[in-house]
Amino acid sequence: MTNRNDDGRHLDTLDRDLARFSNLELATQYVSRPMVGPGISILFVVLAGLLALLFLGQTTNTLIVVIAACLGAYMALNIGANDVANNMGPAVGANALSMGGAIGIAIVFESAGALIAGGDVVSTIAKGIIEPESMGDAQTFMWAMMAALLSAALWVNLATWVGAPVSTTHSVVGGVMGAGIAAAGFAAVTWPTMGAIAASWVISPVLGGAIAAGFLWLIKSKIIYTPDKIAAARKWVPILVGIMAAAFAAYLALKGIKKLIKIDILTALMIGAAIGVITWLVMIPVIKKQSEGLENRNKSLKVLFGIPLVVSAALLSFAHGANDVANAVGPLAAIVQVAESGDFTQAFSIPAWVMIIGAFGISFGLFLFGPKLIRMVGGQITKLNPMRAYCVALSAAITVIVASWLGLPVSSTHIAVGGVFGVGFFREWDAERRIKAARQAMPDRPSYGPEERRRRKLVRRSHFMTIIAAWVITVPAAAILSALIFFGITAIVG
Repeated sequence: MTNRNDDGRHLDTLDRDLARFSNLELATQYVSRPMVGPGISILFVVLAGLLALLFLGQTTNTLIVVIAACLGAYMALNIGANDVANNMGPAVGANALSMGGAIGIAIVFESAGALIAGGDVVSTIAKGIIEPESMGDAQTFMWAMMAALLSAALWVNLATWVGAPVSTTHSVVGGVMGAGIAAAGFAAVTWPTMGAIAASWVISPVLGGAIAAGFLWLIKSKIIYTPDKIAAARKWVPILVGIMAAAFAAYLALKGIKKLIKIDILTALMIGAAIGVITWLVMIPVIKKQSEGLENRNKSLKVLFGIPLVVSAALLSFAHGANDVANAVGPLAAIVQVAESGDFTQAFSIPAWVMIIGAFGISFGLFLFGPKLIRMVGGQITKLNPMRAYCVALSAAITVIVASWLGLPVSSTHIAVGGVFGVGFFREWDAERRIKAARQAMPDRPSYGPEERRRRKLVRRSHFMTIIAAWVITVPAAAILSALIFFGITAIVG
């Protein structure tokens, strides 16, 4: 069914849907004006406090829980502003999605992931960073969790302001570690766990970058650098989409639905393999039809990767909402349980109203402040097209599976941004290799001078150094800030 607009052009159902997304983009631009966004954020934080008051009722610790709910809402807003860019940035940078479309999809799938599959039990607190028993009493434990929550939120807020995508998981870990040390000394920290997290600072981006570069090499060698690109695409694109389907099926089985059903890694891989084969078979006729009439050039290939890239962005958002919502509300859930039962040594489940604060906070943060980081990740580190962005998305899913198999704690931020770096540095290496090959074939060809070689770098070094510096100092910075806040709280109440 089609309609005709004033220019006489046909506007089908898909076009109308995309038009709605463009309206969403205009709305986002409006609320991102200097005073509107912060005003809506403050209103949301106040509503979170009222929600806590409604569900908790009057207890001796009501005020503490209300304040903690406001801090949890503030943290959720910052996760939406910073962390979600990792999932949507590549698709927007590749022009597979408009900014409005990306925000709309992310809001739906982040919220769905948080509300449907989020809320897994937070064992002890923040993955066993500190020993709760070392805190001594429930009151000290609650102050420590409040300090951790506030310090993590402030650090992510600062990182978003300077344009650096940082790990919200590491921010919370640093906050909990700093508060734990301030409350009970260095012995309170589980140092082997901290060592594994420190190792993930290097492992996550390197592994994500290597996998993304590997798939880009595969696409270039098997499709782009062939005489008949369309024929090669008809063979390889269904395989690549099948690999993507397998990776995401296994990823979601392992990480995205763990609240609903526990699945071991072998079962997850078998599920992924089955879905991957089915997807491959289904995509063969789809890609064949899609490629009919396409010209034998690189630009034509982008059409074939558009839909898989949009689907991958949506699935990454679902899994992110399911897993990272705990960064916003894990310490809040711990405070709620201690306020209600006085027990701070057992695992903490996340109440539904706490999960709602986290889910809606992430969505509001993305809508109000997300475009800045989305543009940075998608277009300012290196230039992306649908094929390169597809490699980044696929590497994110595969890296998490490999890390789960190895038992390594990893950061979704480090993996995704590492994938962008990997694609960019591979392009630099590939371009340099081709220039050398051309020079050997034509020795009289003039070579580039130092200035021209610097200009031709495909990864912006300033962004690279800013992001790496932010990653390195995230845990210690959040820890120091948390310790100072803890001492401040105890000084005020003590």
